[in-house]
Amino acid sequence: MSERLQGIETFVAAVEAGSFSLAAERQRLTRSAVGKAIARLEHRLGTRLFHRTTRSQRLTDDGQLYYERCRRVLAELEEADAALEAGRSEPVGRLRLSMPELLGRRCVAPLLLELGREHAGLSLEVSFNDRRVDLLEERIDLALRVGPLADSALLAARPLGRQWMGVYAAPSYLARQPQPSSLDELLAQRARHSYIAYARDGGVKPWLFNDASGRAFDFEIATRFACDSLEVVADAGVAGLGLVRLPTWLAAQSRANGTLVHLFDEAQPYGYELNAVWPQARLMPLRLRVVIDRLVQRLPGLLEPR
Repeated sequence: MSERLQGIETFVAAVEAGSFSLAAERQRLTRSAVGKAIARLEHRLGTRLFHRTTRSQRLTDDGQLYYERCRRVLAELEEADAALEAGRSEPVGRLRLSMPELLGRRCVAPLLLELGREHAGLSLEVSFNDRRVDLLEERIDLALRVGPLADSALLAARPLGRQWMGVYAAPSYLARQPQPSSLDELLAQRARHSYIAYARDGGVKPWLFNDASGRAFDFEIATRFACDSLEVVADAGVAGLGLVRLPTWLAAQSRANGTLVHLFDEAQPYGYELNAVWPQARLMPLRLRVVIDRLVQRLPGLLEPR
């Protein structure tokens, strides 16, 4: 029976991943093992589940029908697991998490390690990357999202505070250029400065500020250096390449050791929303609840301006 269920899980993973290779990666199997599991399943059922070519795969009519029923069966099993765990006093089982790389490594990982030490039965599988994952397709139990959330009836969310931003520069840069002492001065000096930017999704995003009434506005920048690694963006600021806009938690150590200077306080600081997001369910497993509760309790304090 366990082999039969494993074949079903592999089949569902192959459908939702869109390829045997990606399904193998998500299930920590070889591509060959996934192919053999699907072949055994097709042999047992006496029908083809996929139309396969060297370039693509798609479900047969039988495969589509079988997938829909298998997905329901697995969903019921997951709900049964959640109902059982809801009555436990100690979290057990595996959670798959996804979160932005630098925020995850610097701020969240220490909290997860604490939980791992406190709960021997809790297993955590964590992916640190800036890609916005599809929680349902990739079977992610919990993700951290920076920025506004789209409406979804399939996902639940809980606020974790804001990632507050500041403008910084290295002393070596400020020895060559005037230091703006307010947002108005920065706007007036815009053309005199070089800028470092975080680039994502194929383009450089403008800096965001709040005006005196709290309304956000774009500050367009002509970048001297742009990168999709926030850590390298911070390093470029320390190296004196230009002005840099960073989360205050990330700049805190550089401020403390004098390699970055915070240029001015903002009357209405700008912060990106940070939320915990997970697939909606009637019952929340205890293992998920303890992780979310720890993040709600501790993470906002780590993100406060310093």
